[in-house]
Amino acid sequence: MAQPTKVESIKAASNALRGTIAHELAQPTENFGDADIQLLKFHGIYQQEDRDLRVSSRGPNGERPPKAYSFMLRTKSPGGYVPGPLFLALSNLCETHGNGTMRVTTRQGFQLHGVHKSDLKEVIATINETLGSTLGACGDINRNVMAPAAPFATKSYAIARETAHTIAELLTPRTAGYYEIWQDGEVVHSSETESDPLYKDVYLPRKFKVTTAVPGDNSVDLYTNDLAVVPILSDVDVLLGYDLYVGGGLGNTHRKAETFPRLADELGFVDAADLLAVVRAIVEVQRDYGDRTNRKHARLKYTIADRGLAWFKAEVEKYAGKTVQPFRDLPAWEHRDYLGWHEQGDGRLFVGLNIENGRVKDSTDSQLKSALHDIVSRFDLDLVLTPQHNALIVDIARESRGAIEAILAERGVRPIETVSLFERHAMACPALPTCGLALAEAERALPAIVDKLEKRLAELGLGNEPISIRMTGCPNGCARPYMAEIGLVGVSADKYNVYLGGRLGLTHLNKVYREAVATADVVALLDELFVAYKNGRERDESFGAFCDRVVLDAVAA
Repeated sequence: MAQPTKVESIKAASNALRGTIAHELAQPTENFGDADIQLLKFHGIYQQEDRDLRVSSRGPNGERPPKAYSFMLRTKSPGGYVPGPLFLALSNLCETHGNGTMRVTTRQGFQLHGVHKSDLKEVIATINETLGSTLGACGDINRNVMAPAAPFATKSYAIARETAHTIAELLTPRTAGYYEIWQDGEVVHSSETESDPLYKDVYLPRKFKVTTAVPGDNSVDLYTNDLAVVPILSDVDVLLGYDLYVGGGLGNTHRKAETFPRLADELGFVDAADLLAVVRAIVEVQRDYGDRTNRKHARLKYTIADRGLAWFKAEVEKYAGKTVQPFRDLPAWEHRDYLGWHEQGDGRLFVGLNIENGRVKDSTDSQLKSALHDIVSRFDLDLVLTPQHNALIVDIARESRGAIEAILAERGVRPIETVSLFERHAMACPALPTCGLALAEAERALPAIVDKLEKRLAELGLGNEPISIRMTGCPNGCARPYMAEIGLVGVSADKYNVYLGGRLGLTHLNKVYREAVATADVVALLDELFVAYKNGRERDESFGAFCDRVVLDAVAA
């Protein structure tokens, strides 16, 4: 009989996620031991090293230098909401204790990179003091709960936002250890207790991801989540209940057929009063039945794939003591990025800013970080981060629009009208040099590929065709490449598997077209496909649908 993994033992012996983190913080070292590295993830922290230095600083005989350790911190921001004071604090912290940049994640949080061990406590304490948290941003628990970023005043969007916050609170781990370690026991805005009746002492077999959505608005990539919650309203805006999707997830391992991306299934509909009981039951079933012997087979998608949706639904009903009713019909899903200026519906405005690969920084051409800092501080505004690693500045008074546009222009931030559709739909994970899982470049490689391809699309008269491209440095799928019309997934230092056939509405998985394509050959390969698309597409056919119909069928044949 297979034995539980080493991580399971670490969690069970962690003393409510404390481990020996506090002891190791006091040691004059730059890194933590193996057990605490695992527990730090529950606190929103990843230990990393600069892999560029591993190569560039080799000695004359090829000997490696000591590892250059640092830490990545991730905020937990349900629905992507980042209060102004928190953003200003993060903006300052990345300069004083990080690498000078922040990164918007594809789950609507912020990441700080390059934080040293000796600064961790000060950085996390500051985040908590400014209405933020890192607890539960990583680890084998529920991660950041996503929601549509657009701050529309309509009831469906308001309910989706409120539900995301409610579920986030329900699924937050109950441990005082977080506050003992990082704030010397001081609780700033939490009602944590030591008992954790949901996660117990074993937590979940692997990470768990939840999103809410508004019918028709798939800006949250709902099919890629373990659980997606969609409020259903009557014709007169009365909340009737929620449609639920379960079992989505994208991570897999190259050449391991037993691992695979999977779209979420339609579980059913629950009455509004039953939602939290059913959400809790879904997590409990995964806690008790998820695979704890193989971390590559431990997500909810495998529990459902192995045991069946009917079994899972019956267990959820038994755990919750509630009935899951037939799924309610929904409109077709479409992708919306909410970039540019928009009416909120309450007399105020919001503006969505395109952020290349989510990296908030100042450069020679564009001082995006300074622009956001100026606007948030001057106008006392908040941000909402999007699942496409962009940012919305929200609740803007009409009379402030001109001044905000002037700041953006002065700082070199491009208006959305000057950003190509191809760039708008491009995403990449951080990958090298700090991600320990990266096999290839992503964030540093995609901009050059996008520049070349968008010029070619314009030459072919396809510049007005929205085509999505996503790139990751490994198959774990942090930038969700398997949903894109073009997915580039790293397999080695300079090679990528090319996936085709996703849809802009984020409703279809793509498929492998070519394996191990060198970076230098990616543009030429896609250029050929763009030419074929121009000459062979049907009326109103998207690039992804064309590839699915023509290119992938030809490969299969």
